[in-house]
Amino acid sequence: MPRETLFLIEDEKNIVELIKFNLEKEGFHVLSASRGIEGLEQIQKLKPDLLILDLMLPEIDGLEICKILKQNPRTWAIPIIMLTAKSQEADRIVGLELGADDYVAKPFSPRELAARVKAVLRRTKEKPKEELLKAGELQIDTARHLVTLKNKSVELTAKEYELLKILMEADGRVLSRELLLEKVWGYDNALNIETRTVDMHIGQLRKKIKPEARRLITVKNAGYRFDPDS
Repeated sequence: MPRETLFLIEDEKNIVELIKFNLEKEGFHVLSASRGIEGLEQIQKLKPDLLILDLMLPEIDGLEICKILKQNPRTWAIPIIMLTAKSQEADRIVGLELGADDYVAKPFSPRELAARVKAVLRRTKEKPKEELLKAGELQIDTARHLVTLKNKSVELTAKEYELLKILMEADGRVLSRELLLEKVWGYDNALNIETRTVDMHIGQLRKKIKPEARRLITVKNAGYRFDPDS
């Protein structure tokens, strides 16, 4: 069985060595970059199983890297664990809103980091594609291509259906307008469509799925997320 590949973007050499030593001891294959742009290029090329990302980096910071990766349909599913200083609580929240899966505060225990890596990989792999997506009284039967609210069918256009389905499958993660355009309208077509198109379709969805419309949350300067727990 091939080893899972982890990618680390961290500019402090001693931390890189510490992480590599301990995670390789756990059986992972660990690659690294010390600069943001270099790391971003490598991730887009290699598509590792998981990214460990420091927030404070030369050239481009970790939040921007996270945002770029989560907006790209080719890399948005790569799990991300952020390394943050305890004083970076606000950045940590922003990172999680942008789609990061977990964070570890510096200074950290290598054993804790290894446990977090395993937990995130396990969640990512074990989560099956569900045929029934549910939140409150809203349900999508993906096998039948059917949306119901309070057990009554909801008539959606094809794009509205895909938009709702993708947001529900994201399980609370923020998806950018650009990413939604590419996944719903298609990568090539998205280049010629205004991001306001997404806003208009979200507006129509909210009207059609009341009273569950509160679950479609606008995240300022980031995009949209569907809250399954509100």
